[in-house]
Amino acid sequence: MTPTYVIAGKLNREYILPPSGQPVLDSPGGSLLYAAGGLAVWDGNAGLLARVGEDYPRQWIHDLERRGFDVNGVRVQARSIDLRSFIAYSDSNERSHSNVVSHFARRQLTFPKSLLGYQSPEESNRDPRESDPLSPTALDIPKEYRDVSSVHLCPMDFTSQSQLVNIFKGGSNQTVSLDPAPNYMNQIFWRDLRIVLQGVTVFQPSEEEIRALFWGETNDLWQMASEISEYGPRIIVIKRGGHGQIIFDATGKHRYEIPAYPSRLADPTGAGDSFSGGFLAGFQKTNDPLMAAVYGGVSASLKVEGSGPFYPLSVLSGLAEARLHSLQQLVRIV
Repeated sequence: MTPTYVIAGKLNREYILPPSGQPVLDSPGGSLLYAAGGLAVWDGNAGLLARVGEDYPRQWIHDLERRGFDVNGVRVQARSIDLRSFIAYSDSNERSHSNVVSHFARRQLTFPKSLLGYQSPEESNRDPRESDPLSPTALDIPKEYRDVSSVHLCPMDFTSQSQLVNIFKGGSNQTVSLDPAPNYMNQIFWRDLRIVLQGVTVFQPSEEEIRALFWGETNDLWQMASEISEYGPRIIVIKRGGHGQIIFDATGKHRYEIPAYPSRLADPTGAGDSFSGGFLAGFQKTNDPLMAAVYGGVSASLKVEGSGPFYPLSVLSGLAEARLHSLQQLVRIV
């Protein structure tokens, strides 16, 4: 059966020292799973598109299938691939990907042998134009995925995202949502990015990313969103972490501010991806950018209250719907 949604992104083996609670050591994660978890709060009929090595635990893939996801797009490469990812949070919730040993020592935790030799992304700088062998490609896409109605592309290298946008190309019958990677959100890439945006329906940068793109030109987020919309995207969502999101709906020049739902913060890892998954489900259901953002905001609010991509699915029945109603009342039209 053809899935309703396709989510393309990265799978990781996560090691997280969250702001509070127990450490997460070698657990399934990555932007793809957080987006899938956010979407599954509302609708789990999604195909997943990613690459893993032959050493990736097969049980984790089986667990995704058991949750109802289509895993035909998870391509296992005939080699081992280092998919480890480390995040440690400070007392002020700032995140660090490096100095791994010192973070465990500071918390008086035993350093896991499985993290020996780990190198953070900052320590292995990759050219944004270089294709990441861990990113899914056009050749990885199962035939039944190509005509789905809603697609979300998680952050990955520019070349791979460009190719995937070219394959799916959001049209009247297909929504393509793009969450950019920070390493290409700068003026050097602006010309290339404008070409890619022609095939995008929903563009979802963080505030830091869009400010980097317009550095030295303007400080007005609405102006930035309006300019981006001229190159194709109908909807621009600027994710602002604990400050919520702002939405620019280019069709009617509508502007909305959605605050973050007041959640208990336990682990913010993947909240932005969880928002994107919830947004995709909400937009598929309502065809309304504002309501889609409210769906996304609820998914993110559930995610930050616990660790793991599928924590939002373990909460009390009816909680998501209750928060949907509450958050809807807090929306501000600008």
